[in-house]
Amino acid sequence: MKKSIDFRLGMAVGILSLSALSALSQTQEIRVFSHRGGRMEHDENTMEAFVASHKAGYTGYETDIRMTKDGELIVTHDSKLDRTTNGSGAVEEKTLVELRKLNTKKGNKMITLDELMDFLKGKPGLYVEFEMKTNPESLYPEESLPEYVDKLYKKVMSIKPSDAEFLFTSSDTRALRCMQRRHPDAELLLITSEPVSKATVALCKGLGIKRLGSKMEGTSREAVKYAHKQGLTVSLWPGHTVEDFMLGAYLGADYLCTDIPIGQKAWAEKNAPWIKVRY
Repeated sequence: MKKSIDFRLGMAVGILSLSALSALSQTQEIRVFSHRGGRMEHDENTMEAFVASHKAGYTGYETDIRMTKDGELIVTHDSKLDRTTNGSGAVEEKTLVELRKLNTKKGNKMITLDELMDFLKGKPGLYVEFEMKTNPESLYPEESLPEYVDKLYKKVMSIKPSDAEFLFTSSDTRALRCMQRRHPDAELLLITSEPVSKATVALCKGLGIKRLGSKMEGTSREAVKYAHKQGLTVSLWPGHTVEDFMLGAYLGADYLCTDIPIGQKAWAEKNAPWIKVRY
């Protein structure tokens, strides 16, 4: 298995080495950010994860926001509690007090958006994606979205430094449109499980959104160039391995997420120093 991994990594390095002239002359800087705080290295969406990424030199993060039964905003990816905690049922059907009694499978506490914002406060050069987790729709009917959107916007923007990039992202176009209507100055990113293509570019532009988060698989360099010509910024996912990082760099992504922030940064600095990266 190790030989197979080493071979694939060697191939990935080789691909970029063969295109060294374009890579070395590349003026574009890739922003790499820690997905859920680095979910394959740490306890996802916990303070432990975000602190570890920050200590490793990251100022770019992605996180997920849901709303509790009593209207509090909590940091967690899944609606169901079963995968990540010792609880069960839907986050949206629990009060904050009930959620505070739970532990993650690794023994950490769930954190609120307020606690995350306290951690981010005062840090320079931040890039943060706040994903609006408004699925399933049965738990976030249309009439509930304004409350969710307004609370999220207010809490996030109240501490936003002047040099920070704070984005509200989602695969739910209802949430994006609601944020767009109520807070026109909000920076938005459309997440899609499809590759960059003329169709996904058209969808993004049709929504009036200038940032596209697409799946890496199936995306070509030509498609990314097309998106750029159409005025879009391109973010690619997933970021499970250093191979994903190398592929994203080759494809010309502006932003890349990583689930292995510490390992990926150390590997890239040692093995691919010609790639211009901001963490």
